[in-house]
Amino acid sequence: MSAGDMIEQATEAIAAAGCDTPEADARMLVAKALEISVEELELDGATALSPAAKAEIERLVSRRREREPLEYILGSCRFREIEIAVDSRVLIPRRETELLVAVGVELPEGARVHEVGTGSGAIALALLSERPDLRVTASDLSEEAAESARENAERLGIELEVIVTKGIPDSVDRVRLLIANLPYVTESTIGERSPEIQREPKIAVQGDSGDDGLGVIRGLVGETPSGWRMALEHDTHHGPAMRELLREAETRTDYRGDERVTVGLAP
Repeated sequence: MSAGDMIEQATEAIAAAGCDTPEADARMLVAKALEISVEELELDGATALSPAAKAEIERLVSRRREREPLEYILGSCRFREIEIAVDSRVLIPRRETELLVAVGVELPEGARVHEVGTGSGAIALALLSERPDLRVTASDLSEEAAESARENAERLGIELEVIVTKGIPDSVDRVRLLIANLPYVTESTIGERSPEIQREPKIAVQGDSGDDGLGVIRGLVGETPSGWRMALEHDTHHGPAMRELLREAETRTDYRGDERVTVGLAP
């Protein structure tokens, strides 16, 4: 059996499981099993597979059929200009979350930034990779998530202080921008989302978001000193409520055109 044959077989299996992009998933999983890039796979698609390679592909495809997130199986994902390692300890960075980095890169030279709920460290590390002049720190209430962020920082060769605490660390003085992508999925609506999200850390997806999804976000706004500038990700229908929570607020749209990040001052 060739790699091309396995791609076809894997595509059918993944599609039967209800995944949105079965062929793309299949190509990436076959490439991972063969330890080559997707581009190299396209050149070597007719190459016969060893029994060991076939077994590894089947193992990876089986995980995807169970709706394990593709990024967890691959072990990493692209975020802005960097590759972030991800596993079940952390939320998978989404493309829409890159909007928070876009807000940060607008800051003046040497500005102080702190990220609450850093998870894998994707936002803070992407910001530092693009704006190394900024002074960026990060925190998370999960020791496992903080360790993931530190591992990513070390692998990327970027210095990032990661503190384990809930909310804003006591050591963080006034910052030019406080960034956060906090939980905002509710218990009543998580079932309407893809099965993959059920495999991500509940503390990062839902937390204590409450009935309207804004519980954790309100908590952070409430503890933030008055006048601090904040950039907060939220669900697509939260824009109006977020503009009520912050002063001088503006809501920015993501690549889909949905309201996703609100920037404003803590009241």
